[in-house]
Amino acid sequence: MGRPRTNDEAVGERLVVCATEMLATRPRASVTLRAVAAAAEASTTAVYSLFGGKDGLFGAVRDRAVAGLFQGLSAVPTSADPLTDLYALAVAYRGWGRGHSHLYTVLFGGVQSFDPSGSVGAADPIRPLLAAIDRGLAASVLAGEARSIALSIWGTLHGLVTLELAGALDADTAEAAFRSTIHATLRGWTTPEVFRDLRQAEPAP
Repeated sequence: MGRPRTNDEAVGERLVVCATEMLATRPRASVTLRAVAAAAEASTTAVYSLFGGKDGLFGAVRDRAVAGLFQGLSAVPTSADPLTDLYALAVAYRGWGRGHSHLYTVLFGGVQSFDPSGSVGAADPIRPLLAAIDRGLAASVLAGEARSIALSIWGTLHGLVTLELAGALDADTAEAAFRSTIHATLRGWTTPEVFRDLRQAEPAP
């Protein structure tokens, strides 16, 4: 058994959860300290004592989202096939977004600046993707510049997941679009030899 949660930890958890939901469903300017505290059945004083203020609370939301996505992608095992690994990472990304829709919306809706072309920190969610891309480049499976490939894959993934979470795609359409679009994106970055082999291996329509 884990140690019992203290009252401060319980209050802090409620504040983070409520702030996450509000940031995901309301204009950020309308998410006031008073509104978050009231929803969490806490005082504004608690926000200052636990997080140092609104910026600290929003930072805790951001940190939870970043850590959650990083952990989800880092849990994907590495195989001998970089393309298989990249597809598995895409599946994990989509799964995390669907399972944590509010955190996903907050992460890519303004609280967290996510730039695949920027510097990569130790717990940056882009790190597992870049590692798989580097393996693909080293194995002459992929051709191109690693960060450009990462941006292409992430942009495609983000678009698909965002449409799905917004309800723009029904379940069957979302599933079919995910498979075909991610495979096409990955295939587009392969070397000519690998591309030819993949096309030849595709089943006839």
